[in-house]
Amino acid sequence: MAVRHRLVRKSPEEVWEVLSDVARYGDWVAGTSRVEPSEGQWPQLGATLRYHIDIGPLTLNNRTVVRRSEPASVLELEADSGHLGTARIAIELRPWGEHTLVIFDEHPLRGVGGALHNGLLDAVLQVRNRVMLARLARLCEENDVPTPPAAQLGAPRD
Repeated sequence: MAVRHRLVRKSPEEVWEVLSDVARYGDWVAGTSRVEPSEGQWPQLGATLRYHIDIGPLTLNNRTVVRRSEPASVLELEADSGHLGTARIAIELRPWGEHTLVIFDEHPLRGVGGALHNGLLDAVLQVRNRVMLARLARLCEENDVPTPPAAQLGAPRD
């Protein structure tokens, strides 16, 4: 299984805001070029969106369905890549102090991806998911202004 986690320096509600914004979906989901809402209100149960993946001269038209949605807590999706099959994507948001531990779990369900699921595919998913979590964290934290350590502010040391 391709399970990854990342600490995001924002509250679960703030991370959920980014996950709930269809316009930002392509900013953190690696490989997407165009994203458009399809059915329902994203990310409510049963809502769908369509997105395109450009690979050289080829364009893959994919669809994602919300299978479970608990605001600021859990978002489970089923990504349908046509002939390549479907995948389950579970995103869990756990409060971690004043921040959020994002746990991202993806694995193939049906089709070619499910039939050929192996360690090599998991390794590829691990790399892709690391990129996606880094993008998600950047989007959530981009308005942060880093606070310099106390030593740099001239505060007395212990």
